[in-house]
This record gives sequence, C-alpha cells and structure tokens, in this order.
Amino acid sequence: MQSPDGYTALELVPLCSAKILVSGTHMLEGTPQGNLMIGEIGDSIWEGERFSARQKGAAAADWLNVTPDGTAHVDVRLTLETAEGGLVFVEYTGRTNLETGYAYSCPTFRTGVSDLLWLNRIQTVAKGIFDPDEMSVTYPEIYELR
Repeated sequence: MQSPDGYTALELVPLCSAKILVSGTHMLEGTPQGNLMIGEIGDSIWEGERFSARQKGAAAADWLNVTPDGTAHVDVRLTLETAEGGLVFVEYTGRTNLETGYAYSCPTFRTGVSDLLWLNRIQTVAKGIFDPDEMSVTYPEIYELR
C-alpha cells in the first residue's frame, strides 16, 4: 500500500519518565472476567524536560485484570500536580506480561491549565518494568507519538 502524499512515518518524541508506587492491593479472585487486583497507588512521580508532576491526593489506582488465559490488562487513573500547582488527570490502559514483568501502556492526559493544554491533544506510549518486591512500575521513558 502506498503512503498518501505528505505522510511521515511514526515518530517517538520523549516526554518524561514515571515511577508508580503501589501502597496496597485488594484481590477479587474468580470473577467471570478473571482475577481482579486493585492496586492503590500511593505515589506517582513523572519527570522530564517537557513534563514533570507528582501525584495529587489518594484517588489513584491500577485495576489489573488477569483473564483466564493469563493476559494481564492494566487500567490506571490518577491525578498529577505540577510544581506550579496545575492539575493533570492521567489515564492509561495496556498489558503487563506477568512472566517478564514488562508493562506496555498508552497514557492520555486531561487538563485545563493553559500552559499544558497541548497534553490534551497528544497520545503517548510507554514500556515499563514491574518490580514485585517494591510493588512499583517504572517507565524509563514515556514517548509522545507524532
């Protein structure tokens, strides 16, 4: 298939890194969709040249559903606050490979802060690693798709 005129290949533009720390979990085993682990997020730190913020409040969690075939579906929602006091809502879904610990996600952002409105229009992707001893997920780099 030929690319349309003016088409450019997908670019990955660095946005920031992130570390998500789980403070507690609740397990619902044997549901019709599989096992649901609700991981309460105690802290979330996002740092980079283009975007930096830290978790605001305690209303943050990862609803990790492991289906009967072993697929781990990630569903995360949290609120971040920038150093200037701007609030940004983040949500992402994805998959975690429970054998390797690799987590793949696609965060999106929602904000009304004038200097951050560009976040509302971007799609990002990330590959991270789950550390079961620390109960954390580290995303060394989150990329904006262009």
